[in-house]
Amino acid sequence: MCVRRSLVGLTFCTCYLASYLTNKYVLSVLKFTYPTLFQGWQTLIGGLLLHVSWKLGWVEINSSSRSHVLVWLPASVLFVGIIYAGSRALSRLAIPVFLTLHNVAEVIICGYQKCFQKEKTSPAKICSALFLLAAAGCLPFNDSQFNPDGYFWAIIHLLCVGDLFSVLDFPFLYFYRFHGSCCASGFLGFFLMFSTVKLKNLLAPGQCAAWIFFAKIITAGLSILLFDAILTSATTGCLLLGALGEALLVFSERKSS
Repeated sequence: MCVRRSLVGLTFCTCYLASYLTNKYVLSVLKFTYPTLFQGWQTLIGGLLLHVSWKLGWVEINSSSRSHVLVWLPASVLFVGIIYAGSRALSRLAIPVFLTLHNVAEVIICGYQKCFQKEKTSPAKICSALFLLAAAGCLPFNDSQFNPDGYFWAIIHLLCVGDLFSVLDFPFLYFYRFHGSCCASGFLGFFLMFSTVKLKNLLAPGQCAAWIFFAKIITAGLSILLFDAILTSATTGCLLLGALGEALLVFSERKSS
């Protein structure tokens, strides 16, 4: 079982890394920035692969009534916002910057759980939220490659992600796929979603959070070597502060699980 969990975790990290690097390459280097086409292509590929997986018995899809589908409509709208805004932001921002801003969605989720679900929040989780907010808030003032459009779309993206996780129950767990681009991106997006579901089913929340954190670290680090990213000492400090905040989040999840 331990070996199986490790294999699932490594598969998730590989899909996470490949998906982000492929999308960044197509969006930034090839300049293919058409979010509507991204969304349509990724949904088409994902839908076909999901149907094939269901036919092969790899996944289980429960049939739902029309009333249940209507409940999913608000989540579908937010999903469109995630795809569109995420692709716009990633085409203009370095991957480490994008991931640091994306982590603010965790603060939205934490705030919703604290204020509306009255969940008890550990000191480590509160410190994590403060660090994540501070890191994201300082980035625009210290980013030598500051792009106002990129930051604007990143804010829209993280708001959609935070609202989707906090309020709504969306059936197919497409949250981790922000955009599609080429055929490879469509397939990688699906396998990233598939490996994420397997990760969440096999591992405890704290272990799952640790694998996600590890995937983000290796993706951000490798992207600096592959793409044009100028990191000043101030920008690096913001990124490290964000990493510290997420590390505290992982610690709090492992402690509570």
